[in-house]
Amino acid sequence: MARFARWYGSGPLHLLVLIASFALTGYAMVRLFAVQPWEVAIWFVGAAILHDLILLPLYSLADLSALSVLRHRAPAGPTVPWINYLRVPAFLSGLLLLVWFPLVLRLAVPYPGDTGLSDNVYLGRWLAITAVLFAASAAAFAVRLRGARRAGRGDESRPTAGHDAAP
Repeated sequence: MARFARWYGSGPLHLLVLIASFALTGYAMVRLFAVQPWEVAIWFVGAAILHDLILLPLYSLADLSALSVLRHRAPAGPTVPWINYLRVPAFLSGLLLLVWFPLVLRLAVPYPGDTGLSDNVYLGRWLAITAVLFAASAAAFAVRLRGARRAGRGDESRPTAGHDAAP
């Protein structure tokens, strides 16, 4: 088992799950290409171009700007890595907007006529979900920061890394 983990880099369960995910992806691609090959190919190429040429630079720039805004401030207390508490709700909110943008922005013309439902509620619901995501992330960050401050108070008597206890 150790020889396999050294050769592969992880355990056999990881390899099994990876093979199963590739098999499921291959099955889905075969089924999709059998029904609408050109539409799927155009969608795939368009999604890759949209992500690599437009979205990746945009969210990389947003991430760098968020890091640069608070990077130069001196920490008054214990520091907790905060950026993921901003990245995760922003990513989930963006993903929801990406999936539901025709309804959020009221661009789905046939939707009200085909379903008999109004598309007026999607913007408000998306904004509410985004607010809940950021509020939950802020609460988790506050809990983590509070725990770090409590742990920081109890560790004042011990030497920090790189400093000797004896003079």
